[in-house]
Amino acid sequence: MPTAAPTPKAVLHQRFGAKARYTVEEVREAVGGCPGLAPQTRSVYRCALELPDLSVTTPGTFVRKKDAEQAAAQIALDKLGIQPTANIPSTPEEAWDELIARISGFFIDENFLSSTHPLVGHLSVTLRRTGDLIGRLPLSAIAACDVKVNTLCKVINPKAEYDPLLVLSLMYNAAKQSPGVSVSDSNFWIQSQKPYSPEAVDLALKRWSFTSDPVEVKAILIPHELEDELKILTINLRDNEHYMGYVAEKLTVSDSSQVLVSRTIGKASSEIRLYFAAPSVHFVSDMSKNVLACHGDGDINCQVNKRASYISGQTIYGGALLANIGYTRRDSELHTEDVNLCTYYRILLGKLPDGNCKMSRDAILAAELPSAYSRFSWKGLSPRDLLCSFCRNQRLSEPLFAVNRVSCDMLTSAVSSEERGALAKSVENQCTNDVIIDKENSDIFTCEVKICSRKQEILLEYSAAHTWSKESDAIQNSALKVLIWFNDYFKQLNTKMDKLYLSNCTDSFKIHPNIFLQEFAMCLSVYSNTGCNDSGMCSSVGPFIVDTPKKQLESTATLTRIEGPDSGVFPSHGSLTSISYTASLVMKDKAKIYLLESHNEFEFEIGTGAVSNQLESCVTQLSVNQAACFIAELPPRDLILAAASEFSHELSNVSSESCFLEFSVKVLQVTEPLEDRMEKALFSPPLSKQRVEFAVQHINELHATTLVDFGCGSGSLLDSLLEHPTTLEKLVGVDISRKGLTRAAKSLHQKLSKKLLVQTTVPTAVLYDGSITDFDSRLYGFDIGTCLEVIEHMEEDQASLFGNVVLSSFRPTVLIVSTPNYEYNPILQRSAMPNKDDEVDESTGPCKFRNHDHKFEWTRAQFQCWATDLAVKHNYSVEFCGVGGSGEEPGYASQIAVLRRMARDTEEMCLNKDKDQPYELLWEWPNASIPV
Repeated sequence: MPTAAPTPKAVLHQRFGAKARYTVEEVREAVGGCPGLAPQTRSVYRCALELPDLSVTTPGTFVRKKDAEQAAAQIALDKLGIQPTANIPSTPEEAWDELIARISGFFIDENFLSSTHPLVGHLSVTLRRTGDLIGRLPLSAIAACDVKVNTLCKVINPKAEYDPLLVLSLMYNAAKQSPGVSVSDSNFWIQSQKPYSPEAVDLALKRWSFTSDPVEVKAILIPHELEDELKILTINLRDNEHYMGYVAEKLTVSDSSQVLVSRTIGKASSEIRLYFAAPSVHFVSDMSKNVLACHGDGDINCQVNKRASYISGQTIYGGALLANIGYTRRDSELHTEDVNLCTYYRILLGKLPDGNCKMSRDAILAAELPSAYSRFSWKGLSPRDLLCSFCRNQRLSEPLFAVNRVSCDMLTSAVSSEERGALAKSVENQCTNDVIIDKENSDIFTCEVKICSRKQEILLEYSAAHTWSKESDAIQNSALKVLIWFNDYFKQLNTKMDKLYLSNCTDSFKIHPNIFLQEFAMCLSVYSNTGCNDSGMCSSVGPFIVDTPKKQLESTATLTRIEGPDSGVFPSHGSLTSISYTASLVMKDKAKIYLLESHNEFEFEIGTGAVSNQLESCVTQLSVNQAACFIAELPPRDLILAAASEFSHELSNVSSESCFLEFSVKVLQVTEPLEDRMEKALFSPPLSKQRVEFAVQHINELHATTLVDFGCGSGSLLDSLLEHPTTLEKLVGVDISRKGLTRAAKSLHQKLSKKLLVQTTVPTAVLYDGSITDFDSRLYGFDIGTCLEVIEHMEEDQASLFGNVVLSSFRPTVLIVSTPNYEYNPILQRSAMPNKDDEVDESTGPCKFRNHDHKFEWTRAQFQCWATDLAVKHNYSVEFCGVGGSGEEPGYASQIAVLRRMARDTEEMCLNKDKDQPYELLWEWPNASIPV
């Protein structure tokens, strides 16, 4: 397949390394706003680039930081006259001739010794020798530091991309034909046939500096057998000798010519590589038969190091040394850096679908791959960038995103995301890089994703029915769905092999099992059949969760050492919350405490699964400026070591039975959910208060004494009702979220305690933990029932079930139900502040739902049809109104149905108080303690 051209930044990095310094400036730019609202702005960026002899600044601004940086890099390339692409031969024969010429040029062109090419660093060390050893190099040194040689080898034989031994074979045979070069017949040494001139040697020695002081470098030995533990070794570099000689000692081979080198692992700026001994093979000299013949130790495939091969994406044989040593264009001396267990496990983590999400946020223990994407609250690398990174780390092709536009004329009145998406139709596509976009006039977008092997064989296809009002949202949400699928699949790999499955088709996904298993064969061999039953010691892939659309967020954290007064401002579902935290591994005897992770300011959206379940549970129990600690479930050993940094070696021998993980958390700030912010921008008072006032009006008109709030959440309605004069004597709240109920209990307890100080009687209040689709006889026959902005968080069939249960079994005198009016969303959308990564688009079609947790949002016709059917079926009357707006087109922002029971039943409903009480009493006023 053709080699992709490097980006401008990549070209500059190869030439200047860390000397290329980018400074990005954020500026605010005015955009078109909504009449009557304050002027709106968005963030855009300009970039200044400093090079050793050049400074440039982008003349314009960009909506993305990375676009500004790439533009500055391109300006610098143009000024320097550097061409980012190189001419790559199109045939193996041409590549073979060029490989011979390139190897020859390294040794016969003395001008090469004055260049900044990393190979000159290798040569300069050997030029200090005497006799036959002067200038003699191991062939693998060339492969380690010359990209062009590796590219030519891939053209000659595509398998060379994955096999350093094959690269060595091609180089060895090419070197034998290279003029002016001497190659050993018995091993893999190479050197110039003629001595270098003193002037050329002096130039090389001046370019590369040396020190006589010994240098110690830490490295990791990855044994060939999967069962063997990793070992930490120290390489002592001294006496200005070639470093690969010391690597050869650690690998117990005769000399450095027998050492093979992998490609760099991890970041492009890194020199982390795998060093391993060449297997006992001999090479066939005929270029047309690029094969290896094994002798000595039998089948060469039996020697493959699966762990080392997995992290490098190449075939590694025998024991392998993971080390960060080498010469680069940006340094004038040998680059060295320690590699420890933390380094290894971070490399391993980076190959997992959620790994780069954790590391991009520098929160390995706290962060999780979110279950939903929002332009306004997503932090770290975008889902598309994460998916691209995952595919690169797995040696797959870049993912292909196919975006289709769907005309509004094709849509019916149904507005659930599934129904709208079902009407999307594929049309003729035009390809732009890796994103395919339909160019017809259009309103909304759908997106398909294909994951392919390097040979362009499709292994996974994703095609969802969801539609989005912005192209970028369609791409990002689809990328996230694919990432979540891969994440669940990788978790499956820790189960026993006989339980593994790979279905050809799942919801919205089409899998090609043969290609898929072929591409992930090494991954499967490393992670499958671990036989590990101790979750605290297993690999970070963890257990597999089948069909998990959303993470379960009810795992509670038991808080200790709570500090700070209750400010009354709690994080709620959809709110953007900022916290500070530390995560420490504590020995049970308290002899040692290891600080693994800390953040002074960490921001995430509640309810998206962006952090661990227990951490979110802790945060939602605290108000702003409160702090607390909790003991978390011990994470997998891989994650602990990836987060451990300098403690990784010490912690590698610690048993999971002897320690625990403790979080210390403080809530710094809470920003209301986007839905609430949009409503407040348009309505005064906010819609939430208007809904409360609507309920109060009907309570007093009815002279109601009892009220039950179905889906009370954190008790905002119940809490607000205590601030209004009403006839109510008993308030009841029901919800399925224990966290929300706990917060409601705290708030109500505090408010009722204050009311008790100024008046003799206060209403009775009760909170139940249970599902509003289950009947509980204790709530039968209340005067009024409310269900405000709840049903849209349920599936549509569950919303219908609730309507039937409440009217047939609970039978309140009046039921008030409110839900968002989908037809009002375009007005709210225009009031939202534009995101820094998106252009303002006034022509977009139907906007997305107000909250990513909404399962549906109904038009007025749909809501009225739902409520009317229920009323007729259960002998209720119904009237429709709303709050927010004038009621004229397109209606109210929040639409309301008021259902009234037509007549009192002649017979009381037969209740079984023992069987019909599934709800758990969580809190009751008076004489109740606050639940923990």
